[in-house]
Amino acid sequence: MPTTTADPHELVRRGRDYYDKFLRAKLEPAHHGEFLYLDVETGEYELDADEVAAMERATANHPDSVFYILRVGYPASVYIGASPGRGPA
Repeated sequence: MPTTTADPHELVRRGRDYYDKFLRAKLEPAHHGEFLYLDVETGEYELDADEVAAMERATANHPDSVFYILRVGYPASVYIGASPGRGPA
């Protein structure tokens, strides 16, 4: 059973805070564009250019965890629809 709060807003807040405080400076220069799966309870994470590979390792190593997911150096891990900063086609 996951130990992280079920509130998705709290998960995002905790994940962003942890990333900003402990990981941003370390990861952004060398891992720009890679996917990060962060366990907000432990601070452990998986990082990979392939999102599925990162997810599979994260869930294999922490099967009961809930993860904060982001793409290093981007405001969101994925975009649906128009690219950010671009209007509708």
